[in-house]
Amino acid sequence: MEKRYSEMTRTELTAEIADLHAKAQKAEQMGMISEFSVYERKITMAKSYLLDPSVFEAGETYPIQGDPGSTFKILYMNGIFAWGYRNESHELEAFPIAMLVQPS
Repeated sequence: MEKRYSEMTRTELTAEIADLHAKAQKAEQMGMISEFSVYERKITMAKSYLLDPSVFEAGETYPIQGDPGSTFKILYMNGIFAWGYRNESHELEAFPIAMLVQPS
């Protein structure tokens, strides 16, 4: 039975991310775009568990990784998910924290 990311150690998460990168690369080379996308999402989730959620603060606005010019304003945090609004939208969304550019 597989462990949940929340149950894995940092070492296990790092190994899982490396394995997912290899699978994503293979899927991309084979032209399996939807499978590639699934692996990319899993990588983002695993990376989120390597980050400290307390670094991200409600009320603050962060750039979105891989989406130049887009920002995300955090309304509240729930585990590794930041809930808030993208680009001044009024539609509530949730992002895994690995999708946000970490504060320095």
